[in-house]
Amino acid sequence: MHGEFKVPGGKLVVVDLDVESAGSGDVLCDVRVAGDFFLEPDEAILAIDRALTGAPADAPAEQLAARVEAALPPGTVMFGFSAEAVGIAVRRAVAHATDWTDYDWQLIHDAPQSPALHMALDEVLTAEVAAGRRPPTLRMWEWGAPAVVIGSFQSLRNEVDSRALEEHGMTVVRRISGGGAMFIEPGNTITYSLSVPDALVRGLSFADSYAYLDDWVLGALDGMGVKAWYQPLNDIATESGKIAGAAQKRLAGAHGAVLHHVTMAYDIDADKMLDVLRIGREKLSDKGTKSAKKRVDPLRRQTGLPRDAVMRRMIESFRDRYGLSEGSVTPEEMARARELAADKFGSEEWTARVP
Repeated sequence: MHGEFKVPGGKLVVVDLDVESAGSGDVLCDVRVAGDFFLEPDEAILAIDRALTGAPADAPAEQLAARVEAALPPGTVMFGFSAEAVGIAVRRAVAHATDWTDYDWQLIHDAPQSPALHMALDEVLTAEVAAGRRPPTLRMWEWGAPAVVIGSFQSLRNEVDSRALEEHGMTVVRRISGGGAMFIEPGNTITYSLSVPDALVRGLSFADSYAYLDDWVLGALDGMGVKAWYQPLNDIATESGKIAGAAQKRLAGAHGAVLHHVTMAYDIDADKMLDVLRIGREKLSDKGTKSAKKRVDPLRRQTGLPRDAVMRRMIESFRDRYGLSEGSVTPEEMARARELAADKFGSEEWTARVP
């Protein structure tokens, strides 16, 4: 069995192993850990292999990491990886997880769409990946109208000021994933979706899958001079503040799939955002700031690049890492998405399902 885990912002950990039956159940054997990380002293790599050999095959990553930590020689230095990363790589090996480069990735970057249609396309395309009828897909969004997008479980009246919403000519839509509200203005927002097979994130905890699926964009930002990192659970941040928020939804199917979508603030009208969104003091205090204006720091100022250039750099970064061919929404997918946009995402019943 073979498993790999690229530490977000760090190095690659590779584990090859076998599983054999023992009196107490299946255990790991012939464990071999490798990677492009740095480790001192040299004998520490053998200590890691020995610590994992004989471990229960169903042991969680945390338990495997504890075995590694306990076995390391005094003074061991691990740079670019950790005992936890080794445990995750083992879990991915046992779970037969796939890697990014195992797939032929497709890019969809179409003309601006309505907010409700964007919500529907996310559901339809991810369902097609789950059914095995569509390859893993990166979709770059273009917004056709300003909107507030609320999470699947948020209260409509608690999150949005309906008076301000109407005054600013904005609509509100509810997505299928959880998480918080997003303030959207065309030209000032960068949004993308990843519709990926479940196998790509096997062996990862729910929390780890967020950073794993966005490691490529951290690399793209670094190439634009922006030093960014993942702030658990679902924020991408820099020293200047938050620049993006992510959300996920798991869909069942013949293969299973994960929808992972991210909205990044390229530019933002902070006064309008605060007028439309009801951002509670509790939420702000949890982020260590007193003002929502200080929480969100636009990419326009940090990169000095036009929005289109930022998006092109992101796409090229993904293509350089994993390969990416041009694609499109099929007529059948679009027909289903338009139906969902009208009957579900554009309906009061769905939008106000949590009043």
